[in-house]
Amino acid sequence: MTQLNHPILEKSFAIIDAEVGEHHLSSQEYAIARRVIHTTADFDYLNLLQFSSNAIASGINALRQRTPIITDVTMIKQGIITLVSKTFQNPIIAAVEQASIADSGKTRTETGLLRTYSQYPQGVYLIGNAPTALLALCDQVAESPIKPALIIGATVGFVSVVESKQALAALDVPQIRVQGRKGGSPVAAAILNALLVLAWDHDQSSR
Repeated sequence: MTQLNHPILEKSFAIIDAEVGEHHLSSQEYAIARRVIHTTADFDYLNLLQFSSNAIASGINALRQRTPIITDVTMIKQGIITLVSKTFQNPIIAAVEQASIADSGKTRTETGLLRTYSQYPQGVYLIGNAPTALLALCDQVAESPIKPALIIGATVGFVSVVESKQALAALDVPQIRVQGRKGGSPVAAAILNALLVLAWDHDQSSR
């Protein structure tokens, strides 16, 4: 069986477990939060992460079916490619790489995201950098009969960040959000990597 977690990572998890103690999250939600805490050293994520009722199950199912994974920026793609290659080998597409020039009035990431969504509306979406991309995605999802398997909304910063997450929260779509201004590419990658481990463990235990 492929060992996905390095022994040093498991040691870090044990330290996090000891510091967290009792918590309100389910075992799967905590597995995701713990990996984000490991990445950020920020225990606020125990409360900042928000999960829709079917988000984790939908994400696990999509990953096991090798559903394409769409990231807003290349950094997230690089942050998940190792575990993806060790597990289900899903296609990974960085939206920003799909647009060498931005459409008028849009950012490159937003432009690439819109192009990618037209091809993969059912994909797993990780938005950890560009609020314009998350807002554009939310607009498309609201109008489309086909919904993404999962949206991870972890935009970071000050301009349109909270608004982009509020737009996601208003949608009836499987989602994992980071409340407030915190987030970023490492956080989005950590959430997806934790889901990959959960999906892989599920796959191995069912054999």
